[in-house]
Amino acid sequence: MDRIKDFFHYFFGQGETVEFSNFTLTHAAPIVVMLLIIAAIYRFRDKLPCDGKWDVRLRYVLAFALIISEMSYYWRLIGMPELGPNPVDHLPISVCGWAAIFCSYMVIGKTQSLFDISYFWLLCGSVFALLTPTVLTFAGPTRFRFYQFWAEHTLGYIAIFYMIFVHKMRPTIKSAVRSYVALMVLTGVAYFANQLICPGANYLFMARPESTPSVLDILPPNFALRFLIMMAVITTLYVVAYLPWYFKDKKAAAKAEEPAA
Repeated sequence: MDRIKDFFHYFFGQGETVEFSNFTLTHAAPIVVMLLIIAAIYRFRDKLPCDGKWDVRLRYVLAFALIISEMSYYWRLIGMPELGPNPVDHLPISVCGWAAIFCSYMVIGKTQSLFDISYFWLLCGSVFALLTPTVLTFAGPTRFRFYQFWAEHTLGYIAIFYMIFVHKMRPTIKSAVRSYVALMVLTGVAYFANQLICPGANYLFMARPESTPSVLDILPPNFALRFLIMMAVITTLYVVAYLPWYFKDKKAAAKAEEPAA
């Protein structure tokens, strides 16, 4: 019994030394698995008719997995008091967390507005978490947090591309505007939360660089400069994320104008 208790204490806890490093096999493996699943969805997209038996089942499984992956983060904190489950430091003010929630509702209701927000938030915001998963520094592959993190951060991409390939959803210019406005609202909430809870809070990584390695380490600690650079990068990424659809529309328009043979 003690061994089982020790196992769960270890599995749901975190280490005191570095257990995860960026750009290693344990970093690449979950991303490769995600890409293979997305490739499989594309390959078999024609065998998953909209609202068919398997389509409905897959969407419900995706929604359930997304919600569990997000909620289990808080369940773990509640069950492990030594992790310091301070509600003030763990408010639901994150792009990745809300993207997971939005995607779960999106796949159930096939909601275009939630697709619009999630598409750009994932490709332009959550992508930084994939590049440098700073929260995993002390939680390697033998820890629950490792699997919870990757489930939460990869299932959203799978859901988005599932809706693109199978349900033919796509973003528009209005989608980008809607998503950007929603991001600005969340940014405003994060800013005021950081100010009210200061010191300690660092929602959306706007207050300061993190203590563990992150792609955001290159940003200056000054808030004004940090904010301006982050917004400039994200705005650029919004444009890049929309470019494939712009060129697709342009190509379709040119083809439509061609004279019939």
